[in-house]
Amino acid sequence: MPETTITTPPTTRTTPVPRSRGWAKALTVFAWLSFVSETIIIGTGGAVRLTGSGLGCSDWPLCTPESLVPILEVQGVHGVIEFGNRLMTGVVGIIALTVVLLVLYTVNGRRAVTKALWFALGGIVAAGIAFAIAFPFHFPASPIASGVLLLAVIAAAVHSVRTTATRRDLVLPAWLVLIGVVAQALVGGITVLTGLNPFIVGFHYTSSLLLVCVTAAFLVRLKTAPGPRERAVPSWFAIVTHVTGLALAVTILFGVLTTGSGPHSGDADVLRHGFDATVLAHVHSWPGYVLAALVLFLTITAWALRLEPRRWLLVLVLAILVQVGVGVWQAREGLPPILVGIHMVLASLSAATYTVVVLHLKRPVRTDVPAEEPAPALTGR
Repeated sequence: MPETTITTPPTTRTTPVPRSRGWAKALTVFAWLSFVSETIIIGTGGAVRLTGSGLGCSDWPLCTPESLVPILEVQGVHGVIEFGNRLMTGVVGIIALTVVLLVLYTVNGRRAVTKALWFALGGIVAAGIAFAIAFPFHFPASPIASGVLLLAVIAAAVHSVRTTATRRDLVLPAWLVLIGVVAQALVGGITVLTGLNPFIVGFHYTSSLLLVCVTAAFLVRLKTAPGPRERAVPSWFAIVTHVTGLALAVTILFGVLTTGSGPHSGDADVLRHGFDATVLAHVHSWPGYVLAALVLFLTITAWALRLEPRRWLLVLVLAILVQVGVGVWQAREGLPPILVGIHMVLASLSAATYTVVVLHLKRPVRTDVPAEEPAPALTGR
C-alpha cells in the first residue's frame, strides 16, 4: 500500500506581531488620553478668551520678544494663563505623536515607525533651514518654519497611509490628529500675531472641536473589527441622522459667530466683527431647538426599533438637553464666563457623541471566523 503524505495548507490568517497585545493596550490608553487632552485644550483655550488673556503673551512662539516664558511682574496672570494654554498644546502634540507611533508599530511593525521618525527628523531640519533663511530678511520666520514642519508631517502621513495595507481606518485618523495639532499651533500663532482676529479665533475653536470628533472616531474604530461594513439601520433613519448632523453644524457655526460678537473677545482692546450679538443669539437658538427635536425623535425611534446606535443616541439627547439648558441660563445671566466656557466644552462633546452615533449606523459584515481563533482587532483587512 503506497504511503500517503498529509500536508497542512499554510494559514492565511494575519497574526499580530509579538508583544502586540501589550502595545494594543498602550494604544488604547493613549487614544483615550488624546481624546481627553483635545477636550481639555478647548477648556483652556476658552479660559484664555474668557479671562481676557488672549494677548497675555504678545508674541509667538516666544511669549514676548525677549522671553520664552511670561514675566509675572510684567504680564501678570494673563500671561500665565495664555502660556499655560501653549504648554497644553505641547502635551496634546506629544500624545498625538505617541498614538501615531503606536498605531504604526502595532499595524505595520518597527520599520514603519523608523520611516516616520526619519520624516520627523527631516521636517525639523527643513524647518530650521527655513527659519535661518527667513530671519535675516525680516520675514515671519516662525510661521514659515511651522508651515514647513506642517508640510513634512503631511508628507509623512501620505506616505504612511499609502504604504499601509491593513487598518488604514486607524492609521489615517491618527495622522489627521497629529496634522491637526501642528496646524492648530500655527493657527494659534497667527491668532496672536493678528491681534485676535475674531474669524481666526472662531476657526481655531472649530478646528479644535473637529479634532475632538476625530479622536472619538478613532476610539470607536479601535474597538471595531476590521473589514467591510454594512448598514445597521433603515435608510430613512440614516438620512434623518445626517440631517441632524447638518443642524448640529449650523448650530455650532452660529454659536461661534455669536461668541465672536459678544463681550468675551479675549482682550479688552480687541475689536469685534460687527455683527449684532443679540440677534445672533436668537438665530443661534433656532437650529439648536431643531437639533434637540431631531435628536429626541431619533432616540425614541431607535429604542422603539432596537437599532444599533440607540444607547449613544440617549447620551446625545442628554448632552443636547444640558447644552440647551446652559445656553438659556447663560443668556439670562448676561453671559458669565464660566457658563460660556461650559457651553463651549459641551458643544465639542456633543459633536463627538454625534460622531460616535454616525459610526454606529453601520456594523462589520459577519464572517465565518472560528470561535476559538477570533480575528484580532488591530490586524487584518
